[in-house]
Amino acid sequence: MDMVERAGTVKRARTSRAAGGDPELDLRELLAGLTAVRDGDFGTRLPEDGDGLLQEIATVFNGMVDQLSLFTSEVTRVAREVGTEGQLGGQAEVPAVSGTWKDLTDSVNAMAGNLTSQVRSIAEVTTAVAKGDLSQKITVDARGEILELKNTVNTMVDQLSSFADEVTRVAREVGTEGQLGGQADVKGVSGTWRDLTDSVNFMAGNLTSQVRNISQVATAVAKGDLSQKITVEAKGEVAALAQTINTMVDTLSAFADEVTRVAREVGTEGRLGGQADVKGVSGTWKALTESVNVMADNLTDQVRSIAQVTTAVARGDLSQKIRVDARGEILELKETINTMVDQLSSFADEVTRVSREVGTEGRLGGQATVRGVSGTWKDLTDSVNVMASNLTSQVRSIAQVATAVAKGDLSQKILVEAKGEVAALAQTINTMVDTLSAFADEVTRVAREVGTEGQLGGQARVPNVAGTWKDLTDNVNSMADNLTNQVRSIAQVTTAVAQGDLTKKIDVDARGEILELKTTINTMVDQLSSFAAEVTRVAREVGSEGRLGGQAEVEGVSGTWKRLTENVNELAGNLTRQVRAIAEVTSAVTSGDLTRSITVDAEGELADLKDNVNSMVESLRESTRANQEQDWLKTNLARISGLMQGHRDLSAVAELVMNELAPLVNAQHGTFLLAEEAPAGAELRVVGCYGHREVSRRHAFGESLVGQAAQARRTILVEEIPPGYLTVSSSLGQAGPVNLVVLPIVVEDQVLGVIELASLGRFAKAHRDFLEQLVETIGVNVNTIVANARTDALLAESQRLATELQVRQEELQRSNAELEEKAELLAQQNRDIETKNTEIEQARQELEDRAQQLALASKYKSEFLANMSHELRTPLNSLLILAQLLAQNPTRNLTPKQVEYANVIHSAGTDLLQLINDILDLSKIEAGKMDISPEPVSLRQLLDYVEANFRPLTTQKGLRFGVTVASGVPARLMTDEQRLRQVLRNLLSNAVKFTEAGSVELRIERAPGADLPGAAGQEVLAFHVVDTGIGIAPENLSQIFDAFQQADGTTSRKYGGTGLGLSISREIATLLGGEIHATSALGEGSTFTLYLPLAHFTAQNQADRDEPEVRVPQPERAPVAPAPVAGALAAAPDVAPDRGNGERGREKRGGKGGQKGNGRSDGRARPRLLVVEPKPGGLLSMLAQSVAADLRDTHGPVEVSTANDPDSALSLLLRESVHCIVLDLGMPHDVVADFLRGLDRDAALRTLPVLAHHSRKLSRPQEDLLQVRSRNQPLERLPSLDELRERITLHLSANEPGDVLPLVQPPAEEGAHETGKVDSALVGRKVLVVDDDVRNVFALTTILELHGMEVLYAENGRKGIDVLMSNDDVDLVLMDIMMPEMDGYAATAAIRSMPRFAKLPIIAVTAKAMHGDREKTLSSGASDYVTKPVDAEELIVCMQHWLDLLGDGPRAESGEGSGGGSAAQA
Repeated sequence: MDMVERAGTVKRARTSRAAGGDPELDLRELLAGLTAVRDGDFGTRLPEDGDGLLQEIATVFNGMVDQLSLFTSEVTRVAREVGTEGQLGGQAEVPAVSGTWKDLTDSVNAMAGNLTSQVRSIAEVTTAVAKGDLSQKITVDARGEILELKNTVNTMVDQLSSFADEVTRVAREVGTEGQLGGQADVKGVSGTWRDLTDSVNFMAGNLTSQVRNISQVATAVAKGDLSQKITVEAKGEVAALAQTINTMVDTLSAFADEVTRVAREVGTEGRLGGQADVKGVSGTWKALTESVNVMADNLTDQVRSIAQVTTAVARGDLSQKIRVDARGEILELKETINTMVDQLSSFADEVTRVSREVGTEGRLGGQATVRGVSGTWKDLTDSVNVMASNLTSQVRSIAQVATAVAKGDLSQKILVEAKGEVAALAQTINTMVDTLSAFADEVTRVAREVGTEGQLGGQARVPNVAGTWKDLTDNVNSMADNLTNQVRSIAQVTTAVAQGDLTKKIDVDARGEILELKTTINTMVDQLSSFAAEVTRVAREVGSEGRLGGQAEVEGVSGTWKRLTENVNELAGNLTRQVRAIAEVTSAVTSGDLTRSITVDAEGELADLKDNVNSMVESLRESTRANQEQDWLKTNLARISGLMQGHRDLSAVAELVMNELAPLVNAQHGTFLLAEEAPAGAELRVVGCYGHREVSRRHAFGESLVGQAAQARRTILVEEIPPGYLTVSSSLGQAGPVNLVVLPIVVEDQVLGVIELASLGRFAKAHRDFLEQLVETIGVNVNTIVANARTDALLAESQRLATELQVRQEELQRSNAELEEKAELLAQQNRDIETKNTEIEQARQELEDRAQQLALASKYKSEFLANMSHELRTPLNSLLILAQLLAQNPTRNLTPKQVEYANVIHSAGTDLLQLINDILDLSKIEAGKMDISPEPVSLRQLLDYVEANFRPLTTQKGLRFGVTVASGVPARLMTDEQRLRQVLRNLLSNAVKFTEAGSVELRIERAPGADLPGAAGQEVLAFHVVDTGIGIAPENLSQIFDAFQQADGTTSRKYGGTGLGLSISREIATLLGGEIHATSALGEGSTFTLYLPLAHFTAQNQADRDEPEVRVPQPERAPVAPAPVAGALAAAPDVAPDRGNGERGREKRGGKGGQKGNGRSDGRARPRLLVVEPKPGGLLSMLAQSVAADLRDTHGPVEVSTANDPDSALSLLLRESVHCIVLDLGMPHDVVADFLRGLDRDAALRTLPVLAHHSRKLSRPQEDLLQVRSRNQPLERLPSLDELRERITLHLSANEPGDVLPLVQPPAEEGAHETGKVDSALVGRKVLVVDDDVRNVFALTTILELHGMEVLYAENGRKGIDVLMSNDDVDLVLMDIMMPEMDGYAATAAIRSMPRFAKLPIIAVTAKAMHGDREKTLSSGASDYVTKPVDAEELIVCMQHWLDLLGDGPRAESGEGSGGGSAAQA
């Protein structure tokens, strides 16, 4: 109901209240308000200007709407602030709420509070990191991706702290589970509720993207990648957090750039004096920058000091020393150079003493140039120069190598030529460099393999080392070996745990923290193993074996494991209680008990299921009660109206009405008063009494309550009668009544009388409604009786006047003298006659008006039935479709019990649909609108239909069943086959139902002695249905053909039913030109005979006379059916040869000139079926033969093979291929086990589908065997014969064996299976569904999407046209008829008026199934017509037909858009 309808309802209700109040309109106003709240509209209010209970309801309703509106606005505000604007800390404040609303508000506030504390904690730590404070950690509890972000940020802080030499410990990961990105999924909601769900989901989505982006950047920083930034949009505190992290990344990037620049300038380019300049840092970052600058300053001072001294030595100044502070290798270099200076100074002193050339410059490489000298001085000078030159090159080479070693460069060697000790020194230094290089390479390799590449087991190999270097190498190798063993053992155990193997332990030797880690992991494995075993046991018992109530018991666990165990136990306990409660209620509903409801606590989808089941039970209970009341009301209205028919005496009618009416409404005192004209005015005279005989008193209009009711023309109800007002007495005592009702009889605003009733109890609402409707019927009948009495009086008066006229004429002849006087008298009498004739004409006109009123009432009844048909079929459509989908179990996630529940729901819905169809058939018959379509009917096919449907039923009940056709009966009949089958089905169903032992028989013969009205002289054909059942008493035979009547109509009757079957059958027989007669003897049985004129059947082609008569042998008295020999093949019979073309008939039957007997016309193998049962010709063989006969016309001949033991069955399977196997589990257990094991041994037979039927409870070994078999091979257990018949039909209709999916998926641990195949021709097709009922849209969409189709949706015809205009690639339209704004007729006509959609298939899917609806739909332009409830397979076949996927070219044949032929009609 939309807003306009609700507003109209509220307005009408208020108008009604102002006019005096109408309870029904008040309830409609309340219904409109509740519907608005259901649809999420909180703007509707109920007026509080009433009084009593309605005012209290309005006040409570308005308060509830205000609380819901406030709750919705608060939750939306918090969601917007937290999820969109980034304003953390918000809380929803909904005052004066309690119960579920308070819990829901607290849950929303708890969620917002947790998110606020988590994000603020992260922001606080990242802000501290940006300011250089690395002492803080994220300690807030978190789960899922926020937990990962928390661990990432903590790890980043640890890494930065370790880099700054301030933090050395690694933070431990804390948390359990959780994932961001979850979305709320609430089906079937709209309005404010949908907006509220979208707001919460939008908040969660924004928060997910924001936190994930922050986590991505923080993880990159932790890994040293400073190129990423937070780019997601955010507001509020989340935006501040993003800005803080981006600032931190910029600061870290600037710091890294400066440190890299200084390191490059000092260490690579040799540009000393550089300083790192990082703007805007403080804390640790500033201290770290200053440390780098101090390091650069120290290095600059040391290198410059060394350069200064070496430069002085090179210049001959040996007075300078390196005095700068130094450590490590630079200190060694400093000491080396200072020693060198001392040595050079000593050498210079010697040279100066010897050469007397002592200088202060002492530049290495310099040459003494002494001009004009010779002899020793020149030699000395040359020697000094040679010495200086050699020493210079040697020292420089040594210094270069020593400096390189000091800087960590081990690639350089001393290559200068030298001798003596200098050469030994050079050799020693070179050896040292090689040893250091080899040691560094090996240590670096081991460190890289173990620490970086994760290649454990590596060993450093440094040859020719000793002393400290060898000890250091051994220590590194020992450390690597221990670490390898420990890490590999830990990795092995943790990998096993990750793969689900909890049998391994860490047994490697360890100490310290690794020993603690080893002990912790081993303890964890023990607890996980115990926990896994218990959880697996509970899961197996609850989820696989169906043993509810199990509990996990894990000893010695605590903390998270204990809570997890308790959660599993709580889950199992809750599931046990919920499933048992639901099963108990559904079983009660299945048994017809509608008093039960599900009271167990549940949440989520189980809560929705609980509410849906309770709503269903309540709806069924209310519908049942309402239907019972309506049935009682209409039945009694019809009964009393029928009793009044034919009476002409008002007194007799009054007595009859009072005698029938008073007991019916539990009244003990009553009076029927008739209005009469009196001299003083209209009076009420007593004409009928109940419980008293006070008939003399008269009441004027306005006098007493009866006079007041007549004058006001309104019913008067007295709720509390005062004591002494009236006494109801009997032979045992007397008492005063409690209720008094006075009902005026008004017809066409004229008061005809008053009925007054008094009761010792209160009149029920159903009684009051019944009285209100009954007085109208009584008024029509009384008015008719009065009019008839007036007409009789006028006719008598007319006759009397005619007699007097004749006397006057004779007197005129005798006396001429009195002629003029008599003539005047005659004229006067003629005028009187004309007056009387006018009155007679008026009475006739009144009768015609009454006939028109009756016709109008019949029209209203037809419209009511049409609307009720639509309203009942619409919800049944989605119910049956979804129940059928559940029963088919396409996703294989339902248990056999759940599939059985779905089948029960579908069966109950189908029964309800059949009841609706019966009522509609009855109404069509009463309205004269049931059409009869005669067509040629094969008697053989009719008998096959009877055999297939009723032999399994009689066999199951242990009855004998026979069909006898006498000689002379034609082989082909001309009649309406559907209606004839319907009559025979009703008669035979009753015979089987009411027969507990004996036999049921159908006999067909000519009836030469029968004479039918309207068919005098014609031959008659008789269909006798004879049973040996309970029989019918003679007094009940006359009423069993009445609608809603049974021989036993009491509430304790043994046999159920509506009582419509025989009534409909009798009317159909009449339409066919025949009759139904019944004879019966109580306790002996009954015979129902359908007589039909044979002239209806013989008006056909002369070729029919040439066909042989159908002869069916007389059945034996035991229930024995024809059966093939074990192992033989029996083809389904084909008893209807093609007329006039015998050769073609032989081809169809695989005879001469045709294909081989095991082939089909479409090239596929002929379907074959194997039945394995203990006795030849058993129940399953007959059922298979029946299915084969049904499939013969549509799928060709079907071969049915039978076997009675495993050996013959297996040998037959090795010779011939079959589509499926039907197995009787009633055979001995060893036989069934041997057969199944024989199938398993052969790979080619292992995948054959097995349909196992059992009619009794199986033993435990049989259950175990079938359970094991069904895990690996396709085996279906089908206790129902109807379900077995459906599955056999489905398998035999498949293209190849194994194409049909099993009903139930094997257990999950056996591996995933494919979800099934869909029609590839339908995949990708686009379908537009136009329907205003979301339930039907959901059901149809589910069917179509299972076949891979794309579905578009529109809620009325106008929107459907808009969708179609914007989607030119729509392949087909499914159109509902009754829709708001633009119905299906107008929408179809509008689409057909568009040239580009002139050929578009439009299938009407509607619940309008009354007479003429199909013709009207097709005339509006629809291509086809399918009624609701929709059969899924029928709809798919119809769609394939119109999409030209069946290869029959429907559009070319039927003329699309003109309402041509239909695949669905078949």
